[in-house]
Parts: sequence; C-alpha cells; structure tokens
Amino acid sequence: MIRRCMTRFMAGRYGGDQLNLLLIALYLICYLVFLFSRLLVFELAGTVLLLVSLFRSLSRNLEGRRRENARFLQAVRPAVRRWNAFRSRAQDREHRYFKCPNCGQQMRVPRGKGRITVRCRSCGAVFEEKS
Repeated sequence: MIRRCMTRFMAGRYGGDQLNLLLIALYLICYLVFLFSRLLVFELAGTVLLLVSLFRSLSRNLEGRRRENARFLQAVRPAVRRWNAFRSRAQDREHRYFKCPNCGQQMRVPRGKGRITVRCRSCGAVFEEKS
C-alpha cells in the first residue's frame, strides 16, 4: 500500500542521481562536523545541501536535472579516471608503470626483468628503466 502510494507520488519526478548522492554525502559530513564542533555554519550548510537534494529529487523538470547531472559528471570525470587508473595500477602486480621522459606517455613493462631498454611508441625515445 505505502509502496504503491510512493510510486504514484514519484511518477514524473526526477528521483536520485550521482549529484544527489554527493549532496547527501556532503550533508552527512556537515552534520557530523556540526555534532562535534557545534558551529552553526555547518548546520546551515548541511540544511541547504539537504534541501537542494530534496528539491532535485522531487523536481518535475527532468531535462534540467539531467543537464545538471551531466555537467557534474563531466566536471568530475578527470578525477574519477585518475582514481580508477591509480587503483588498477596498484592492484597490478605483474607490471611496472612509468612515464616517458620525453613526451610523458604512460608505459607498462613486465616486472622482474631487471634493467631493460624501452622505446616509447608515441615519440620513439629510447631509455633504460628498471622493471
């Protein structure tokens, strides 16, 4: 019964997305900081973040909210890519990663081969690295 009412209420509304998740996470951080510091500025900032998140979730302007989320995702995409690359390299125990000293191209060589001579595929520079 309640589920049916909520489904009917949310019909035609935007709901949640990645930007809303960030807003709620920031709200929780502000609330925790407020609990420990009792500074009202954190309570106010948290309340504003929560209200913006609720406004976005209940909005019927679907295209506007999608554009906001797309701009947010475009802004954070470089940081997410760097984080994913860092995580995958940290888990890769079979290869060693380094940059070409000439052009900065990322390169990967097998671990445990000692000192090897490497040729960059981008600029053709030849240099020696320890694997």
